Amino acid sequence: MRLFLCEKPSQAKDIAKVLGANRRADGCWQGTDVCVTWCIGHLLETAPPDSYDQRYKRWSLDDLPIIPEKWKMTVKPKTASQYKAVKRLLGEARELVIATDADREGEMIARELVEHCRYRGPIQRLWLSALDDASIRKALARLLPGQETFSLYHSALGRSRADWLIGMNMSRLFTLLGRQSGYQGVLPVGRVQTPTLRLVVDRDRSIADFVPVPFWAIDVQLHSAGQVFTSQWRAPDDACDDQGRCLNQALAQQAAADMQAAGTAQVAKIATERVREAAPLPFDLGTLQEVCSKKLGLGAQETLDIAQALYETHKLITYPRSDSGYLPLSQHSEAPAILAALQRADASLSPLQPHLEPGRRSRAWNDQKVSAHHGIIPTAAASDPARLPPKYKAVYTLVRARYLAQFLPNHEYDRTQADFDCAGHALRAVGKQIVEPGWRRALPEALTPAKGREAPPTQVLPALQKGQNCSVHGLNLKDMWTQPPKPFTEGDLIKAMKNVAKLVDDPRLKQKLKETTGIGTEATRASIIQGLLDRGYLLKNGKALSATPAAFSLIDAVPRAIADPGTTAIWEQALDMVQSGEMSLEEFVSRQSAWMGKLVQRCAGMRLTISGPAAGKAATPWKKKRRASSNAKPKAARSKKAKPA
Repeated sequence: MRLFLCEKPSQAKDIAKVLGANRRADGCWQGTDVCVTWCIGHLLETAPPDSYDQRYKRWSLDDLPIIPEKWKMTVKPKTASQYKAVKRLLGEARELVIATDADREGEMIARELVEHCRYRGPIQRLWLSALDDASIRKALARLLPGQETFSLYHSALGRSRADWLIGMNMSRLFTLLGRQSGYQGVLPVGRVQTPTLRLVVDRDRSIADFVPVPFWAIDVQLHSAGQVFTSQWRAPDDACDDQGRCLNQALAQQAAADMQAAGTAQVAKIATERVREAAPLPFDLGTLQEVCSKKLGLGAQETLDIAQALYETHKLITYPRSDSGYLPLSQHSEAPAILAALQRADASLSPLQPHLEPGRRSRAWNDQKVSAHHGIIPTAAASDPARLPPKYKAVYTLVRARYLAQFLPNHEYDRTQADFDCAGHALRAVGKQIVEPGWRRALPEALTPAKGREAPPTQVLPALQKGQNCSVHGLNLKDMWTQPPKPFTEGDLIKAMKNVAKLVDDPRLKQKLKETTGIGTEATRASIIQGLLDRGYLLKNGKALSATPAAFSLIDAVPRAIADPGTTAIWEQALDMVQSGEMSLEEFVSRQSAWMGKLVQRCAGMRLTISGPAAGKAATPWKKKRRASSNAKPKAARSKKAKPA
């Protein structure tokens, strides 16, 4: 019997249908000399400390660090019946095809069962990116040798064991230290969750420590050829901060009075350039979560759940837990069929028909930048989005729009910049005239990419010539205040986790974090954030996230290496070496164990204080605080139109 081992029941049902295994049996689908079974996520889990020694049931500082000599796996009680079915089928199989999700974690889900159940037969690997019939048949025709993906298992196993070492030892250590100071809650510590928590703690402290500074700006409405347009005053550099904001009130007031009295402004310089914007890439999961948070108000986990359902249940999109927005060249040949299916399914796309070019190859098609998974795109199994629940429809529309954009022309516009002299003061007006809507035709108005917060409103300038005079139609002197960084939303935090390299100073580690797309993975970031919320480390107020007092105390107490995203980069380097065969799994775990022992020894005698809000400066409602002098440059001033770092 040839046995296919899938990750989920729904996945098994889809593959079984294509294989003709239509007879339901105990924990599987059966056909002629073929059987399809499934896991329910991980059927096994790393054994808890007390399975190695009963004394570990009681938490004690004297027992730390806990480092297994021989690692054990145990059967998860909730899914024990399915484990028995899989074990029986592995015993009967003459050949195994691993058909779990095509990533590191999927490899581990299957391989840990193969090892635990002592299966010793031949193994092949089914590498799937979508669950529609056509994609399954294509993957079945191109099965990989099992050995080709085996290193993913050891890499995932190394990550799992290292996470266990930190979680079991550091969580026990800091919980026990917290109890010594009277804090009765559990203080969980994790390799990814703790650096993530630090991001929020640091942001909240930046907000609490922020000192607002006043600045002044002037909008001048000019009139020419029957049209009124807006220009902005450009203050002298010596009166501005590093973001070009005027901090001198008297100078701004004098400039406003001078320009109002002058009544005209002369064109000093004018230039027009044609700007061509390429289509945005198809979504990776992190970018999808970020956009859904900003545009649709969805949480990171909610977005992932919807995308997973669109993939597994509705078969409308490809594998959603992707860390790449690029597409393989081999997939380009499927574009005409996908585009045709999308248009047949939804009549509202008909206006795009004259503009779509199925043969167009955008920058998204790049084999060099495709990881284990390609960008999230719609499948040929298209259906009318109107049949989906509203949130599902909105997420699907986003994914579909990004794909359609790859086959539309560049977005082109003429950008005109006009500089004026008005009573010796500099003004600048910027205009935009769309020449070719291009790929933006595919995006509903509400889902067009957000413009930078410093960008002035879009306007079309009249025909202007150097030396021409324009009358001053109106003037607005604006008294403004620099603004603190905004609290993280879930989408912002996902983005920060991906781009955490910005916070690392070491050039090698910075590069590594870029290569590994930050801390956490596309598949785990949403659950990490949700875990911090569930454990009471983070609070959610509307969309905004904030850290609790316990979070501040913990981040201040844990060894810097635990909360430092640079540590993740070091780990990822080592895990890559395990995956490539440069380092054995045993060596990796041995190094992690030794490091953990040193951390426990260093921290066991420390005093930990977990108190109320005074434990850390949490973000609080911000009030304007005027300074005596408005001429001093702020250390880290932020405009309400400026993007915080």
